[in-house]
Amino acid sequence: MHSFIQGLLLTAVSGASFAVHANQPLQYEDVFQLEFVSQPQLNKAGSEVVFVRNRFDQTLDKRVGSLWLSNTKTGQLQPLVAEQADISSPQWSPDGKKLLFVSAASGKPQIHLRWLDSGTSGQISHLPHPPADISWSPDGKWLAFSMFTPVKAKNPVTLPGKPEQNDWAKAPVYIDTMQYRADGRGYLPSGYRQIYLMAADGGTPIQLTSGDFDHAGEISWQADGKAFYFSANRQADKRAQAQNSDIYLLTLADKKLTQITDRFGPDQSPSLSDDGKWLAYLGYDDKKLAHQASQLYVKNLKSGEVRSLTADLDRNIDSFEWDADGDALYIQYDDQGQGKIALQPLNGKAKVVVEQVGGGSYSRPYTGGSFSVSDNDKIAFTQMSSQAPAELGLWQSGKVTALTALNEDLQLARDIGKVEEFWVTSSVDQRKLQSWLIYPPQFDPSKKYPLILEIHGGPHTAYGPVFAMELQLMAAHGYVVLYTNPRGSTSYGMEFANLIHHNFPSQDYNDLMDAVDATVAKGFIAPDQLFVTGGSGGGLLTSWIVGHTDRFKAAVAVNPVINWFSFVLNADMYNYFSQYWFPGMPWEKPEHYLKHSPISYVGNVKTPTMLMTGESDHRTPISETEQFYQALQLRGVDTAMVRIPGASHSIHARPSNMMAKPAYIVYWFDKYRLKKAE
Repeated sequence: MHSFIQGLLLTAVSGASFAVHANQPLQYEDVFQLEFVSQPQLNKAGSEVVFVRNRFDQTLDKRVGSLWLSNTKTGQLQPLVAEQADISSPQWSPDGKKLLFVSAASGKPQIHLRWLDSGTSGQISHLPHPPADISWSPDGKWLAFSMFTPVKAKNPVTLPGKPEQNDWAKAPVYIDTMQYRADGRGYLPSGYRQIYLMAADGGTPIQLTSGDFDHAGEISWQADGKAFYFSANRQADKRAQAQNSDIYLLTLADKKLTQITDRFGPDQSPSLSDDGKWLAYLGYDDKKLAHQASQLYVKNLKSGEVRSLTADLDRNIDSFEWDADGDALYIQYDDQGQGKIALQPLNGKAKVVVEQVGGGSYSRPYTGGSFSVSDNDKIAFTQMSSQAPAELGLWQSGKVTALTALNEDLQLARDIGKVEEFWVTSSVDQRKLQSWLIYPPQFDPSKKYPLILEIHGGPHTAYGPVFAMELQLMAAHGYVVLYTNPRGSTSYGMEFANLIHHNFPSQDYNDLMDAVDATVAKGFIAPDQLFVTGGSGGGLLTSWIVGHTDRFKAAVAVNPVINWFSFVLNADMYNYFSQYWFPGMPWEKPEHYLKHSPISYVGNVKTPTMLMTGESDHRTPISETEQFYQALQLRGVDTAMVRIPGASHSIHARPSNMMAKPAYIVYWFDKYRLKKAE
């Protein structure tokens, strides 16, 4: 295995260097030393795995990716493509002689190929918009992909009288669509995603689908290359039925569409077995619950029989791949805060083969990850750890091998906080709640430490024993950091997740307080030095907490929701939130909306509270932050507002903001921290 440790001076990929000192805690600038693996893809023989090696460029202030190859037998690593721009989506050609990938080296994402025998690479597309969901035809001659296709929007009003070459104000923008903006993308241009076909050696793309519908997601070819399956929401009222999609078959000769599934709910990610007998896909019967777990279905294409293979698993299936024999599928899901891969037969129970899948979130300890399977049933996956972001793992015949150690230099140079799991009993109903502590460097259990409760967003997501730079930086400044999965979290089953259905926030507040109480009871926490923070749904709960207790010395609510009434009518996904998170529209159930809104309890707040949101956040708009800030100002509560220019809901997307976020949180907490607590 390649090692980056060379003597006592370690040089990071970006050119920065570490002088190794014993017990040196993480520094804010170490954000730029992080690396992580994503999108591993094994070749059919299982002898090589290509992956994206991600780092953070200090000059560009962005994540960049390069393409690397690992020999699964020797562990030898080698770069495949020079790091000119962000690179993603590697795929082997059917014959294994070429690699497809997407690169923005030309200024916008385009399809590139690398010919492995010659070692040359080249751009083969010149598309007006980024391609997605690229899929090789079985003979390797064609590529199918989806791409945004503009539809010219006509302004219904034409104003007379504009002189030639006169600098008038920009014309008004006329909007009459339901989904007109999206977080991270801003105001959306008029158009839809369509599927295209292009020769694998390059050429002019041919549009295969049409109409005012989005066609996106995985594309699965028939073995003869004459047709492929995909998913689309082609409902007449598709914007109101945002979750309702079906599987379609498109035949290339006549561009005919045949609908394969038909039910109320999402059917997506189709994948045909090699023998063509079974079509596997993900979906669920939509009951308009706040959390609904995708199951793995298979359809017998001859008889039409449909079965769910994972109905008894009670976990959301994130992704899957057929095994080489076509009689089972590998499935990925989260269970109790940890990513797992299991082998699910067409008949029988699933058997877990790989654990510790994840590590791609790197800023906060969210679950996730990805994997790939070879024809001889080797599995390459992103391997999670509490001490470093995702590395490349390989499973073979029951044994897991680490193929990379990209963060070995950082781990040697810095004292990264130990992460410890413990379980808490809920005072509400005696349920068991999974929790973790991050200890500061040189932790001494005989001393008293300040505690930070950090709350995850979602709310239907999960934390796990995963490296989290933001939380580690808080611990590096002398805080014990507590994070937990209260009711509403995923990876514990549908019933647990939906305990907050039409009831958020509620007893999840009690679960969080129980976790704090259990941590204080360990004896090394100063009871008068408690702090609380969280982002998105965690920002909402932070704002809720300060309206229901004064036990915390200070609070930082990041991307919070303050007022459900204004949120539902202002968030980008308002058509989803209003239907799935509430028992009616705001004007129908105003009492319900206000009962669960932190703004209703602002009169109780005494805790010094900082609010932080990206100015371009369309998911939890900054107007939510402004409401709470102004209410606290009117009440005379010590408060501050941190606005992140240009940032969307994912503040950490720019590494400088990943530094700034914990730095402002630590500043605010240090302001109210009693030094004698240590």
